[in-house]
Amino acid sequence: MARSDLLVSLVKAGTAGDKRGFQTAAEAIIAEERAKRHEVLAQRLTKAIQPNGNGAFGAPVTAEAVHRGRDFIGEVIPRRRLEDLILPAAARQAVEELIEEQQRADVLRAHGLEPRSRILLVGPPGTGKTTLVEGLAEAVAVSMFVVRYEAMIGSYLGETAARLKRVFDYARTTPCVLFFDEFDAIGKERGDVHETGEIKRVVTSLLMQIDELPSYTIVAAATNHPELLDRAAWRRFQVRLNLPLPTQKELGSYVERFMEHLGESLGASPISIAKSLGAISYAEVEQFCLDVRRRQVLAMGSKNLKAILSEQLKVWTSEVRAKQPKEERVSDADASAAQAPSS
Repeated sequence: MARSDLLVSLVKAGTAGDKRGFQTAAEAIIAEERAKRHEVLAQRLTKAIQPNGNGAFGAPVTAEAVHRGRDFIGEVIPRRRLEDLILPAAARQAVEELIEEQQRADVLRAHGLEPRSRILLVGPPGTGKTTLVEGLAEAVAVSMFVVRYEAMIGSYLGETAARLKRVFDYARTTPCVLFFDEFDAIGKERGDVHETGEIKRVVTSLLMQIDELPSYTIVAAATNHPELLDRAAWRRFQVRLNLPLPTQKELGSYVERFMEHLGESLGASPISIAKSLGAISYAEVEQFCLDVRRRQVLAMGSKNLKAILSEQLKVWTSEVRAKQPKEERVSDADASAAQAPSS
């Protein structure tokens, strides 16, 4: 049996002649039945709202067309939990509010409101945008679908827009989080004179498809280049969050959580380790911590964790210096020479 709030919304929309509201409620019921694996009922309901393929809601989306949309997404099983992530206070509050609205959608619908379902994440690489989306999907207990641009973007006129529609048709069949990483790849500013007419048509189609999605489908997008996004794309997202590089205190918190699972002291405080690592992203500190853990496992007790940490910090410093431009390395060497004590 579908949830009572959806049935009430369906009846209200039907008696008021609200075709858009009726379709949204009906699709939500169908998606819920599919999520319960009630495929026969879901198919019957789909046919019922589109009797001859010429009903009030436009041409029906066939099961074959929906299945083709599956070819352009990858499914991720959410494993990261929101409570395990280190987030700015404002970002955490905003995400928790969105989750609460999704979990208590029946209360909102009883008052004529829909939960927010579109979130845009902005920030440098490695700051946890994808991980946050995974935590969101885990908290709402739905699948996470990642759009695969390499499969979706075609070379023929209209091909990309058609494939994009299939992606949305598939996403609306079940409650889920539909994730667009590197969103600027398809959400570019349409006023850019250097872009082709094709990408402008894709952006227009994208915005229309987002507008038509029901609120049980959460659209999440992430970008490192917000300046490239179309202005209308910005307005489609009800929640817009900035995820900057972590502070030393936040990096220290990450290292502290990592230390809790090692079973041995690192011989240094988390904040001192964070200072030694410098201004890095969460992805980089995670990689460093995993490197330490690998060396600990392979040492098999022949070397203590303090020695392993010291060695890995030296390796880390040499790798960071190797990545620096030559002029920066010269500057650092000059600074070190100036600070060296005289003999």
